[in-house]
Amino acid sequence: MSENYRSREERKKMEKPNNNNHKPKSSSPKKREGLWKRITLTILTIAVVCILAGIGTFYYLVSDAPKLDPKKLQDPLSSKILDKDGNVIAEVGTEQRTKVTYNQIPKVVENAFIDTEDVRFYQHKGVDVRRIFGAILANVTGGFGSEGGSTITQQVVKNSLLSSKKTIRRKVQEWYLAFQLEQKYSKQQILEMYLNKVYFSNGAGGPGVYGIAKACQTYFNKDLKDITLPEAAMLAGMVQSPNNYNPATHPQAAENRRNIVLGQMLKYGSITQEQFDKAKAIPMKSLVHVQPQESQPYQAFIDEVVKEVKQETGADIYTEGLTVQTTLDPKAQKEADDITNRGNGFYPNDDFQAGFTLTDTKTGEIRAIGAGRNAAKGGFNYATDIQRQPGSSIKPILDYGPAIQYLKWSTFHQIDDSSNFHYSDGTPVNNWDKKGYGQMSIRYALEQSRNIPAIETLQQVGLENARGFADGLGIHLNHIYESYAIGGFDGVSPLQMAGAYAAFGNGGVYIKPHAVTKVTFQDGTEQDLTPKPKQAMSDYTAYMITDMLRGVVKSGTGTKARVPGLDMAGKTGTTNYDQATLAKFGFPSNATHDSWFVGYTPDVTVSVWTGYPINKTGEYLGKNSSNIAKYIARDMLAATADYNSRFKQPSSVYENNGELYIKGEKVDNVPTPKTIKAPSQVTTSFNPVTSNIDLTWNYPADLLPSTTFEVAYDVNGQKATPLSIKDTQASIPSIMPGDKVNISITAITADGRSSTVKVSVNLSNNVNPNPNGNNGNPNPNGNNGNPNTGNPNNGNPNTGDPSTGKPNTGNPNDGNPNGNPNNGNNSGGKNGNPNNNGNPSTNPPSQPVKPGNSGTTGLKNQTSYIKPNSQNRLNNSNSNNKIVA
Repeated sequence: MSENYRSREERKKMEKPNNNNHKPKSSSPKKREGLWKRITLTILTIAVVCILAGIGTFYYLVSDAPKLDPKKLQDPLSSKILDKDGNVIAEVGTEQRTKVTYNQIPKVVENAFIDTEDVRFYQHKGVDVRRIFGAILANVTGGFGSEGGSTITQQVVKNSLLSSKKTIRRKVQEWYLAFQLEQKYSKQQILEMYLNKVYFSNGAGGPGVYGIAKACQTYFNKDLKDITLPEAAMLAGMVQSPNNYNPATHPQAAENRRNIVLGQMLKYGSITQEQFDKAKAIPMKSLVHVQPQESQPYQAFIDEVVKEVKQETGADIYTEGLTVQTTLDPKAQKEADDITNRGNGFYPNDDFQAGFTLTDTKTGEIRAIGAGRNAAKGGFNYATDIQRQPGSSIKPILDYGPAIQYLKWSTFHQIDDSSNFHYSDGTPVNNWDKKGYGQMSIRYALEQSRNIPAIETLQQVGLENARGFADGLGIHLNHIYESYAIGGFDGVSPLQMAGAYAAFGNGGVYIKPHAVTKVTFQDGTEQDLTPKPKQAMSDYTAYMITDMLRGVVKSGTGTKARVPGLDMAGKTGTTNYDQATLAKFGFPSNATHDSWFVGYTPDVTVSVWTGYPINKTGEYLGKNSSNIAKYIARDMLAATADYNSRFKQPSSVYENNGELYIKGEKVDNVPTPKTIKAPSQVTTSFNPVTSNIDLTWNYPADLLPSTTFEVAYDVNGQKATPLSIKDTQASIPSIMPGDKVNISITAITADGRSSTVKVSVNLSNNVNPNPNGNNGNPNPNGNNGNPNTGNPNNGNPNTGDPSTGKPNTGNPNDGNPNGNPNNGNNSGGKNGNPNNNGNPSTNPPSQPVKPGNSGTTGLKNQTSYIKPNSQNRLNNSNSNNKIVA
């Protein structure tokens, strides 16, 4: 019994610890279970909140999404382009479209587009999730908007209903509407919409081309049913960037892109290796047969607008129903078109090219574009696309501007114009005339475009300082060398140069040239595209450069661009050929490759490049054709600038003895007044045969090489453009009996100006001394060079209107009111003597004069071309004068 008892006691003792040991084991799972329940509940709560927040955000983002409009889905939307005053100048996107049904689309076309644009088109429901994740990865590494991942369905939605602004809101709406579109329409219908809407650039100019059928007609001159594999691949490749892959304007880029498409088709099994090889081997030029199209008004400007909108917003102006506010001035653009369309009386031949832009100096807005002569519309733009060497027009940007900005030089700072000068690496370099004139001011060096002072200035400024200064003016150089000081690099465009020079006229504020200020999208959203202004230099630098460039136009290398009455500044630039090119094409040693003139007033800036696109035998710029850039700039400024506007000297600048200095800075090379020897023994004579007043004067022979003479004059009180002469003789053209001419001659050197010598010539007693009206004409009938033979009034300026004494413009004697046998009689006469000895006409022609009708060497020696007005005969320069180029 006791034994049993002990056993029970022992068992109890043994059970107690066992029971105690089991208590924590039995409670631990309960605690853990409660913890997991709380975690799970928290996660579920967060998930629900996130889902609800996501749903709320989604509905917020799509709350204002547009409805699916069948009409918008079917047709591309036209865009309106407005000029600077808000007037509609063009509506693009409604022409050049041919619709086809899905059954009319060849399988090769379908495969080419799907393999390139959306390879899982038939599998997804409007949005390709795999592409979205790929796009997200690209956006993380490249910034939002770098990759869109859009399917063909999304592209239909975007191009029909949404703006092209790359925002999260627009992307979510695009997904939402693409899913809706897939619920309402079949895949075949969506593909049909896409291929009828897609934009294919504008052929060789003119209206835009939409849809696969019209593109086939435009680029291959065939029906869609006859399209081949390489043709289909080319069109499929174009849609990524229609203008850049346009085979009419960029054949090599189009061919490269076509081959990529063929590779995609091979990759996804749409074609065989043999088909791939055969299609790739066909050159682009043998595929494309584009007929030139009539361009619409302002086509060159519209091309720039299309490009700018695409670059800044990603929108396609031809398909997305935009309203585009531009900076176009229709009157200025008409002037640019008129100049571009001048014939070979003004330009040497059809191959000669000119590209130029007119911008607003204060705002950077492009007012007009001269895209080129005889250029394919919508094609290469010589105002915006070229990259040519700027020559000496770069000197204010890389040399003298930085010198004033960083070194605080005055305009009188002395620089050595050496005849024995070397680059830092020891390479010798010369001025254009192989001469050096010693110490001179940077003002004079810039006016006369001396090369050695420019290079020496860059050396003192420092290459990186110069590069940084240019970068602030929109001239971006990856590297810089000393030869860049005189423009020895490729290259810049007229538009870039206009932007840089405008900053000098705008107090040092740079604003990127632009053609668009605002875009309004189809959904009503707006995007402001106006560039932000930035202070690129001090106001003193801008004004001091401007004042020096005034001298370039007044008495330096740019006198032929001068417009009387305008406060204007500007700079010439020319480049030469290397010796190998001279030898290869047989060009003379002084042949010019590029000719520039960039000029500006306080309100407008014009930048002009002229030259030949490619080298050909006999096609180079000579002494006369290199001046055409100046004439274009002059005529554009004369027609568009405000004659009342003036550059204002800032308070940071003061003047001393004609030179400019920076206030608060150490006085730099104060000029010591020097006596400059004046011309002496001036003689004048009127030549009735040439209608010139011939001048001669004396000057010491040892001083002549470093002296320029300014010959200023007025006729009957009306001032003419002064002549800049490197000799002791000159001729004043287009003088009539009865005129009174006041003449002043001033010697100009690097040290300053001489006193002015004045003379007058009064021809008021020489009116019609011969009763037969021949004014000294050796032919007593007065018919030598005059179509009205024997007319007793021939040569009398009162022939047309006895009350005013002015010739009648409708009278056949109009071109020769003086009866001058050699006057050339270009305006109204028929039989004028072609040996006009440099005087193209008493009244300049309203149309370009044919070669051989003006001057001893024909119109190619004509030095001006201005529309007829009462001042014209004051602005003609005689071809015999030795004028500084």
